Amino acid sequence: MRITEVIITPIAIPDVPLANTKGVHPSVFLRAIIEVKTDTGITGLGEAYGAKRTLTGLQTVAPLLEGLDPYDLRALRRRIETALPDGGGVNAPTALADHKVVDVVYSAFEIALLDIRGKEVGRPLYDLLGGAVRKTIPFGGYLFYKFAKQDMTFGPDIMGEVMTPDALVDQAKQFSKDYGFRSWKLKGGVLEPDLEIETMLKLRETFPDHPLRIDPMGAWTVPTAKRVADALDGVLEYLEDPCRGMDAMAELSALIDMPLATNLVVVEFEQIIEAVKKDAVQIVLSDHHYWRGATGAVHLGEICRAANLGVSMHSNSHLGISLAAMCHVAAATPNLTFDCDTHYPWSSKEIIKGGRPTFKNGTLQVPDGPGLGVELDHESIAELHTLYNKAMVKDRDDTDEMLKYVPNYERKVPRW
Repeated sequence: MRITEVIITPIAIPDVPLANTKGVHPSVFLRAIIEVKTDTGITGLGEAYGAKRTLTGLQTVAPLLEGLDPYDLRALRRRIETALPDGGGVNAPTALADHKVVDVVYSAFEIALLDIRGKEVGRPLYDLLGGAVRKTIPFGGYLFYKFAKQDMTFGPDIMGEVMTPDALVDQAKQFSKDYGFRSWKLKGGVLEPDLEIETMLKLRETFPDHPLRIDPMGAWTVPTAKRVADALDGVLEYLEDPCRGMDAMAELSALIDMPLATNLVVVEFEQIIEAVKKDAVQIVLSDHHYWRGATGAVHLGEICRAANLGVSMHSNSHLGISLAAMCHVAAATPNLTFDCDTHYPWSSKEIIKGGRPTFKNGTLQVPDGPGLGVELDHESIAELHTLYNKAMVKDRDDTDEMLKYVPNYERKVPRW
């Protein structure tokens, strides 16, 4: 079996103004849909970031995969490294962490090749990763402070303005009703720290049995983060990226007993060693989009087990292909010790046949069909590709978008 053609389709999906410490989500989020065709008639699917650096990398590599054996992942890596020799990052300039373009492009194509292999042998993708230790995957509700959407050109708003602790609790109540989430994660670093403390305490009062966590994305100095951790001692299951940089995280870790998690200071395998030596974090967030694909994400779990680190799972704005891949990785990661993150409720579109997967009690079942277990809805892809061309958004800039809501906004990390 050999690859005969690779099709990369950029798409745009309506987004809502979710706030974070560096700005606010633009009017659309971008994805790249991958179809890898073979001489046996099997097509493998993938979904990746759609911003310009990733898209350029995918488009550069795509024609060079012709003739590749889908089972030869080493050759896949070699071809990508040869095609992208500078190995630069993929994230927009306003991002707080970056991922190597070779890792992100490899990860995207690896999923599609594993999908092909699963379809050929008639086994779900998790079997190719060593087997499933769970087939019901728990997700936490991802809560955001947000503005009311100003421009409905590309799609409607969801929930309107949420800029107070009480409004945020109401958001959680709605997500609880709609999706049944059993844990909550708040994207912090938006309001004054005291207001975010108040928000978490009100969430605890409203949901006394739900594990809680907050991610301010490096918005706090070490003294501020310690004050927050002290105020929320016994309330949070972990504190994610409160400070910016490995050394600041290590300094804070030495001052508090609360576990620290990250997807900003540990995003490469080499950084795990430094983090363990400095005791900077106790939990690492996995993500098959940049941890070298599904095989890399499962390998990350094994390394974390050996290093006595917990494992959670990061989310970005995603659709059904990525969500399916995420479920397969979660199924095959024995030491996944926390509920997975997901942005999925913040979108209303889908690109897989059968429509949007249904959460039950905050969980999803892993697709049990061969490969990823999902099929592409070509009509939806065409619709969202048309929106991509219409929106004319080629990259993500949360800081620039924030100026539409707060004209005098200045990006500052840490902010408090």
